[in-house]
Amino acid sequence: MSGESNAPEPPSAVGSRRDRVWSIGTLTYSFGALMVLFVWLLLGDFSYMLRERSATPVAQLMLKKYEATDLMTGIFILTIPWAVILLVGPLVSYWSDRHRGPRGRRIPFLLYPAPFVTLSMIGLAYSPPIGAWLHGVLGGSPGSVNQTIVLVMALFWTVFEIGVVVSNAVFNGLINDVVPREMLGRFYGLFRAVSLAAGILFNYGLIGHADTHYTPILAAVGILYGVGFSLMCLRVKEGDYPPPPPARAGNLAANLFRDYWRECFTRPYYLLVFVFLGLANLSFIPVNTFSIRAAKAYSMSMDTYGVYLAVTYVISFFAAFPLGWLADRIHPIRVGIGVMVAYTIVAVGGYFFVHDAQSFGWVLLVHGVISGGFMTGAAALPQMLFPHSKFAQFAAAAGFLAAGLNMSLGPLLGLSLDFLGNDYRFTFLWGGAIALASVVVGVVVYLRWQRLGGQVRYIAPE
Repeated sequence: MSGESNAPEPPSAVGSRRDRVWSIGTLTYSFGALMVLFVWLLLGDFSYMLRERSATPVAQLMLKKYEATDLMTGIFILTIPWAVILLVGPLVSYWSDRHRGPRGRRIPFLLYPAPFVTLSMIGLAYSPPIGAWLHGVLGGSPGSVNQTIVLVMALFWTVFEIGVVVSNAVFNGLINDVVPREMLGRFYGLFRAVSLAAGILFNYGLIGHADTHYTPILAAVGILYGVGFSLMCLRVKEGDYPPPPPARAGNLAANLFRDYWRECFTRPYYLLVFVFLGLANLSFIPVNTFSIRAAKAYSMSMDTYGVYLAVTYVISFFAAFPLGWLADRIHPIRVGIGVMVAYTIVAVGGYFFVHDAQSFGWVLLVHGVISGGFMTGAAALPQMLFPHSKFAQFAAAAGFLAAGLNMSLGPLLGLSLDFLGNDYRFTFLWGGAIALASVVVGVVVYLRWQRLGGQVRYIAPE
């Protein structure tokens, strides 16, 4: 098979699993070759997710240590990353879809930023001594040294997020290009399992030490990420692609604003898909962003907090592959809507149930399992709904809308919590309200998807 198609590709051979052949585009895999591909991609994903699982909670602890307000935490954890996504994500995805080179159209955008992510994590790890030194050089007063440290952290965090956003914009595009479509649900189930293994490792073994040993933790994770992710990029091979659309007159940025927006943001169906994905993922953000501060408010130790998260990840680990299989069987859109209904109930209930460390721990655990169920069960939804040939572009468009939502939510959450006396039960109420909105939009998307052919005959409109 050559070229690209929006339609699901049928199994390409019969016989036993070991005799079967899987194909996508110009790539063809035997059972053994498919397993080798999975190993390298999962190694990259483990490095990727260990970085994801560690950077944000450690940064939250550092912000707390250096006296950042809830407003500053919301801007740091939500607004800065999503502002970078808003500016960088569309350009990188548009460029990647149209790039052709010796290493393919995705690998260069994953390989080259990796060293910068590693260096920025090391810089973040050493932000306190760097900030204190800089404060002294500038002649700042002793009482404001923490503000300088937080500003230095924000600088390294912004550089870190630029590298992360470039990788995020393209990594799923690589999976979309090299993993056979009939295996996507199960493959993302394995991806989710690896992600959870990284979460278990960090939260059970490391987070209890992050208050005092954040420097070696961040530096070590940064180095592990750089090595593991780069190794994946060097070992995974892309296939051949059809020539990109003829280049129009003008530079890349001009073409981006002329073509990208017209293709992605003028179709109501895709706008609804973007809104559903954006709201669903946004609904977990209030609890996740302030969970460490809530734990401290309820006098929960970081060791206990880490155990609750580790148990959450263990449960989700064993549910990951079955959820991936279920997504392949009944489609990710059905799984996603069902999970969001459950999360609406749990999140609203959490507002009334949480009153001490133990009740917070139990609700946090259920929150983690259900939100993880969406991350696993709906992981392949973009691949199933977006045009295959322009997947990264449409995925980044979804991220663009999500960026606007998250950038707005960060300061709004921080201000509301400061106003409400830092009552972190309201994070559950926020999450439940957003989840309910996602369910309403998701049902509309589902009805339109059915009219476009549903699970059997769906072809992504272009």
